Amino acid sequence: MNYENHFAKSLAKLKAEGNYRQFTDIERIAGKFPLARDHKSGRDIILWCSNDYLGMGQHPKVVTAMVDAAQKMGAGAGGTRNISGTNHPLVLLERELADLHDKESALVFTSGYVANETTLATLGALLPNAVIFSDQMNHASMIEGIRKSKAEKHIFRHNDVAHLEELLRQVDINRPKIIAFESVYSMDGDIAPIKEIWDLADKYNAMTYLDEVHAVGLYGNKGGGISDRENLSHRVTVIQGTLAKGFGVIGGYIAASAGLVDAIRSFAPGFIFSTALPPAIAAAALASVRHLKTSNSEREKHQENVAKLKKMLIAANIPIIDTESHIIPVLIGDPHSSREASLRLLEEYDIFVQHINYPTVPKGKERLRITPTPLHTNEMMEQMTQALSHVLSQLTIKAAA
Repeated sequence: MNYENHFAKSLAKLKAEGNYRQFTDIERIAGKFPLARDHKSGRDIILWCSNDYLGMGQHPKVVTAMVDAAQKMGAGAGGTRNISGTNHPLVLLERELADLHDKESALVFTSGYVANETTLATLGALLPNAVIFSDQMNHASMIEGIRKSKAEKHIFRHNDVAHLEELLRQVDINRPKIIAFESVYSMDGDIAPIKEIWDLADKYNAMTYLDEVHAVGLYGNKGGGISDRENLSHRVTVIQGTLAKGFGVIGGYIAASAGLVDAIRSFAPGFIFSTALPPAIAAAALASVRHLKTSNSEREKHQENVAKLKKMLIAANIPIIDTESHIIPVLIGDPHSSREASLRLLEEYDIFVQHINYPTVPKGKERLRITPTPLHTNEMMEQMTQALSHVLSQLTIKAAA
């Protein structure tokens, strides 16, 4: 077999479909977020698609904590926590995360993807004869974890509580069950009916596994996510979150009972055999979590800007999905057009909004995904609206009916 030829053909097919992914080479400018430098053009651009939703990656407290820890403890973690010991900032971070979610314990992983995949795979394998019920729109990391668990699985229609109950009713109430779902879904920006799902979990003797990655830091009195906002954290069995979005750094985690967390710590290969987060990363994340637990100003300004931009886009007849979350999808419906819209915004207006194509979204649902932050100005929002309106009109993309 000609291996290189096979790879070339596979990539050519991807390019012909319009789903080949290319990276935009940028350099964020500390202290000037959402500005960044585009290395191809050499110009400053405005970021409109960052998952650093609150700009905490450049907050002075976070940057200072990272620099101080690196100077004091070095750049690396030295290995896995089992072999090299646990750096103290990581211990403090886990305590802070447990408190954030009103849980007994927390465990930090190298990313949110790893946290999901590892925890769900381990839970499904550890519980005897387990059944996992998964929302149709769950993230790839959750799907992969459930697959690796080899547990029996049932997929319920997205946010469809009636369908979930129909599936739960078919399983022996005494069998171990896990309902896995997200609070904020990252592509459509919709929010799960979490109370109703937890009510079903109680009724059918199931655990709940809630992915809050697109909500932590952003919602609730102390940034604990939608479960915090709804005062329901105590009802969920496992809360999974990330340190890379609302908190602006990197890493993932779970928060749950001390026994469950200890079981994952003790049995999960994805945790046991992974190098720990370096102390500087842990210290930066710790500073971010602590700040957002007591400061609501970033959340309030964030929601204000989201509402303002949505209003502008709707008034300009831009085909957005108007949801109650902070994510603003602009529907394009074609992979080539979505890529072209992204390129024109960057090249003609110095605006960076990454196009989202299959397999991240279904075919025919291609889009731009806009994520306003507290640091975007009114002038930036007006410029964004005008530029997007012009580009879409050039591509003959009209508002959804």
